[in-house]
Amino acid sequence: MSAKPTWVGRRLVKVLRTRRIILALVNVLLLGGGGREHAIGWKLAQSPLLGRLVVAPGNPGLARLGLCVSIDPTDPAAVVSLANAESIDLVIVGPEAPLAAGVADALEEVAIRVFGPVRDAARLETSKTFAKEMMRLAGVATAHSETFSEPSAALDYVATQTGPYVVKADGLAAGKGVLVTEDLEAARAWVRDCFSGRFGTAGSRVIIEEHLEGNEISVFGLCDGTDVIGLRPARDYTRLGDGDRGPNTGGMGSFTPVADFGDDFVADTVERMIKPVLGALAETGPSYVGFIYAGLMITTEGPKVLEFNCRLGDPETQALLPTMETDLLDLITRCVSGAAGGARVEWSTQSAVNVVLAAKGYPNAPVGGDEIFGLDKDDDHSLVFQAGTVERTDATTTAGGRVLSVVGLGPDLETARARAYARVGSIDFAGKQYRKDIAE
Repeated sequence: MSAKPTWVGRRLVKVLRTRRIILALVNVLLLGGGGREHAIGWKLAQSPLLGRLVVAPGNPGLARLGLCVSIDPTDPAAVVSLANAESIDLVIVGPEAPLAAGVADALEEVAIRVFGPVRDAARLETSKTFAKEMMRLAGVATAHSETFSEPSAALDYVATQTGPYVVKADGLAAGKGVLVTEDLEAARAWVRDCFSGRFGTAGSRVIIEEHLEGNEISVFGLCDGTDVIGLRPARDYTRLGDGDRGPNTGGMGSFTPVADFGDDFVADTVERMIKPVLGALAETGPSYVGFIYAGLMITTEGPKVLEFNCRLGDPETQALLPTMETDLLDLITRCVSGAAGGARVEWSTQSAVNVVLAAKGYPNAPVGGDEIFGLDKDDDHSLVFQAGTVERTDATTTAGGRVLSVVGLGPDLETARARAYARVGSIDFAGKQYRKDIAE
């Protein structure tokens, strides 16, 4: 899959009719290099508002869409320097790590527009304890939890609970800091792992949480500090193996749309879950501008928030954006201008199923360096977004972790699923891992 930016003719000033404001073309710096960022870059490249696309650090797929520059996206000074050197008008932050590092703060200090919350606001993701505090302050339904800063108290507390046990590292752990288990000894071992440094500083505090029963759903939005543009839901699969078996991962697949979760559900989630938390956040600190992700559990008592993330989901983004008909760059420029109110998102009638192909050894000890075959077999009904890949002189090889997102599109989920797995079958590399039950 390679979408070619149609830059010819874009030197004319575009008129954004919905606001009747004349806008010059926007030079964008996109931070990140995973499958989510490839999908975002692919969507941005379709916008008539786009001038140049620069990506840091990017990946071989993104290199076909714009200029990739190998800098550390978590280094605020390096990001500011690159933005100035490339005459960037807008920085879009894909992953969470640059937000935790204060990249948005550094850009704001030099008056470069950024779509991504400053470090204090990003604590909604970087500290589960802080997110719980904001939810309680806002009156948003969530699981009861207790936070511990030393192991003995956490071990004593978990022993008083009944399974399933939910134990989480408080900070960022790349989607791998959560254990849900029926085994008390496994839960206790996870507590010890967190405090012993398995997840670095992310495990310096541990949350033990009430287990919620129900179905999970992900709702995303774009925020301008006050208003939220809701996107349609997607469902993801976090366990490595079929039937939700095996260890937690960053995500092994997703699909959209999800039956019975339409526009009314999104609007209700925005009004009852997302806006109240952002309001509570603004009362205690900075306003929130950027992507937001509410992970929900639909329980018998109604929806409850599992977590907030300050980004679009990966692998949900790879399914969502190919079905979005609205210009993503237009939505983002509205948000950074504080003008998201009243914006509408149009969706195609297509369904999308994303199957993630992971490297051998993932998630515990992923192996890279294996040649990937079949990437050039494009068709009209599927897309391939790259993540853990490296371009060599004569081949594209794996770079560990989640390697590719293979997306099938069709008039219904059954067709989209068949097309996704047909494309999966045409791609090969040593040790290829994937789930066979996505959207089953």
